[in-house]
Amino acid sequence: MKVIEVAHPIQEKQYIQEDVAMAFGFFDGMHKGHAKVFDTLSQIAEEKNLKKAVMTFDPHPSVVLNPELKRTDYLTPIQDKVEILETFGIDYCIVINFSSKFADVTAESFIEDYIIKNHVKEVVAGFDFTFGKFGKGNMLILDEMSEFNTTTVSKQEIESEKISTTAIRKALKSGDLQKANEELGYRFRIKGTVVQGEKRGRTIGFPTANVQPSDDYVLPKNGVYAVSMEIGSDHKVYRGVANVGVKPTFHDPSVAQVVIEVNIFDFNDGIYGERVTVFWHHFLRPEIKFDGIDPLVEQMNKDKEKAKYLLAVDFGDDISYNI
Repeated sequence: MKVIEVAHPIQEKQYIQEDVAMAFGFFDGMHKGHAKVFDTLSQIAEEKNLKKAVMTFDPHPSVVLNPELKRTDYLTPIQDKVEILETFGIDYCIVINFSSKFADVTAESFIEDYIIKNHVKEVVAGFDFTFGKFGKGNMLILDEMSEFNTTTVSKQEIESEKISTTAIRKALKSGDLQKANEELGYRFRIKGTVVQGEKRGRTIGFPTANVQPSDDYVLPKNGVYAVSMEIGSDHKVYRGVANVGVKPTFHDPSVAQVVIEVNIFDFNDGIYGERVTVFWHHFLRPEIKFDGIDPLVEQMNKDKEKAKYLLAVDFGDDISYNI
């Protein structure tokens, strides 16, 4: 897949030089609704013998258009988004830097400079896609154009509720990991690097990997989770328990920084500096303050056993014990 990073105004050399079907959208989360757009794109491209292209934007338009409510953390930061797009067999990915200059581009100029000149013959987007200054452009306007055809993908629902990035973010922040993963269509994941931490976990029998996220990810609700983690480039997956939070038993919550710590089951290797991916399976409980080390360790043992059971179910193990 060829990735074309564009800062307005687009340069002549950056235009796609062959006929394409192109999907448009911000696509944070790459959830089931977005997958429907990409599946529709693939079907049309195959029928019309066109290459497949996607146009997306970075950062989120709210950074420019709504600074009071700007979105600066993401379910899928741009690099993750690009990697997932490759799995859909996309040929071209155009990433537009959404700047103040780009926000001033009129709907008419966007159609001419970013659609027609990119050899777009088929436009595919969700029903709520807008473009151009003040969002005046929409799918109805594109449908009136003669230079290309348009296909509008209707909203996708689960139990009569629209699948959306906003709903997934809300679910993660409330601890409803099951809903978030169901709408995503895969397990929520955060990539990062294992860094030095306080090393307190090893003194109480629970050594942890302190994971520093590699990008501006949305963090799940503070609490304890059953997770799996891929370490390095060998794609081997390990199981464990993760804590997201400020460790209130040891720190003042009002000043402590939120961290991600993963206790990997039956694992003693040194992995500082390793790049990892944490997959979030189940929310176990909120983060709470304990009255000392002993009750904390007792609860951590319970968390570990519950996580082992739930992960055994997820991985299809033969389960012969109860919790």
